[in-house]
Amino acid sequence: METLENVATAVRVFVWEWGIPVGDSTIPVVVIALIGAGAFLTLRLGFIQLRHFGHGVAVATGRYDDPESTGDVSHFQALTTALSATVGIGNIAGVALAVHWGGPGALVWMWLTAVLGMATKYAEVTLSMHYRSVHQDADKVVGTVSGGPMYYIEHGLGPKWKWMAVFFAGMLGFTAFLTGNAIQANTVADTAGTAFGIPVWVTGLITVTIVASVILGGIKRIGRITSILAPLMAAVYVLAALLIVLMNVGDVIPAFVTIFSEAFNPTAGVAGTGVGAILVTMIWGVNRGLFSNEAGQGSAPIAHAAAKTDEPVSEAVVALLGPFIDTIMIVTMTALVIVMTGVYDERVPTEVTLGGGDLSWVSGDEQAGYGDVAAPAEIQIQNGTYAAGSVALVAWHEVAVEELFTDEGMAQAFSGSVFPERGEAVDSDGTVYSSLWGMAVESGAPLTMYAFRKGLSPLGDWGHYVVIISVFLFGISTAIAWSYYGDRCAIYLFGEKAVLPYKIAYLAMHFAGALVALTFVWELGDIALGIVILPNLIALVLLSGKVKELTDDYFERKPWKSSGKV
Repeated sequence: METLENVATAVRVFVWEWGIPVGDSTIPVVVIALIGAGAFLTLRLGFIQLRHFGHGVAVATGRYDDPESTGDVSHFQALTTALSATVGIGNIAGVALAVHWGGPGALVWMWLTAVLGMATKYAEVTLSMHYRSVHQDADKVVGTVSGGPMYYIEHGLGPKWKWMAVFFAGMLGFTAFLTGNAIQANTVADTAGTAFGIPVWVTGLITVTIVASVILGGIKRIGRITSILAPLMAAVYVLAALLIVLMNVGDVIPAFVTIFSEAFNPTAGVAGTGVGAILVTMIWGVNRGLFSNEAGQGSAPIAHAAAKTDEPVSEAVVALLGPFIDTIMIVTMTALVIVMTGVYDERVPTEVTLGGGDLSWVSGDEQAGYGDVAAPAEIQIQNGTYAAGSVALVAWHEVAVEELFTDEGMAQAFSGSVFPERGEAVDSDGTVYSSLWGMAVESGAPLTMYAFRKGLSPLGDWGHYVVIISVFLFGISTAIAWSYYGDRCAIYLFGEKAVLPYKIAYLAMHFAGALVALTFVWELGDIALGIVILPNLIALVLLSGKVKELTDDYFERKPWKSSGKV
């Protein structure tokens, strides 16, 4: 497993860090492509996300719905299905990871990704609707339509580009297994284990059963469930976060000052930023921003393509609401709670399991930033601190644990040696320990959980349960929606008969995801995410003329006024 993790880390670094050198740093090609495509589409479409935001809200309310139009679900159900996929673990764990690695300033870059992403998502969905495929004699499980980047790459760019459409469908199908599925199961299991000590396999078994009961019923059942689940889970989470903000209203302005100042001049990140490392902050903000709202990834257009309408733009204006709801609203609330409560760089008593978990080995410090190192044969500890000359340090969530103890109360300092390969520590009198204790930082969903617990503590010790419930709902709803993305890729590649085998494999991967180490699963998800982006962005730029043509035609005709429906 360690070898696989090392390979995954190396590939992720290449995908997300290969790019254009700027001074001592590098701006990744993926980041340039995302921001560049979003900015290009924003300008080409005349700031569509601002000019027609209100029309998107009107269409989403259902006032223009036509039940007789081609498609499987209403505008609102298409939006909630897409939001169920995007409003997920990225809004809880992803934000925490961005702040953990990039500091509070990462939120500014998440905002930028969202604003530009609204135009990107509008273009994706316009093309997805225009080039979607209608199935003949399809049953309720398969659905009547399929859409997505693979269809507008092949039919919009022409047969010579089919290879890229096939590549995209294959990679997005793989991404569905990871970012939309395994990561969700993993975070739910990790949170349940942290909060209640529930074995990960038990949580995995519960969630896979729930997901299976929904996705085996097809897109219409998925649409019905998500139209209830998505608004409910968002309301519970946002209201709890808003309550914390209102209880600490005097800290709101200082929190925003910290966020903006850290975005352009990082002082020091708790994990990887380092003083002045603005590119690290930007990369993590864009990375987690994309994971949060999925604009440019090409996944959400698949859900929106199922909408009942014959007007592509009518669904596209609904789709541009997604990044706003997801990132500008929900992500901001999460980040504000984390920054206002100050938990992002706070250390808490932690059991450091030496055989796995979130354990790693690093060198460096908070001022310069930490870097992963290979596990040494032995690390010597004297009275709880590292022996002089130690290069490798014991780390939890990639941040060094400065003192190590043998007891939960942290009264007995450890003296002896830590043996990474054996996953144990041996003290000076020969006693063997499988875990030690120390003050460590949190990350991912447990960090957000700690923030809510601390923020709502004046009202009692229950704030963390809001996050636990939200993680459970977000994780399940995301896995449900992403199963649809994956089976549309399977239909494109192998035909309608591939849907059931794909769903079975998807469910198996969901259960497996609950059992794998958090870091490894996120590494794989980041790799798939980075690879699948570029083909979609290339197609969006090349087909931007078609998007503008459809947009201008729609708003000149104003079909919603003449017929009352779109």
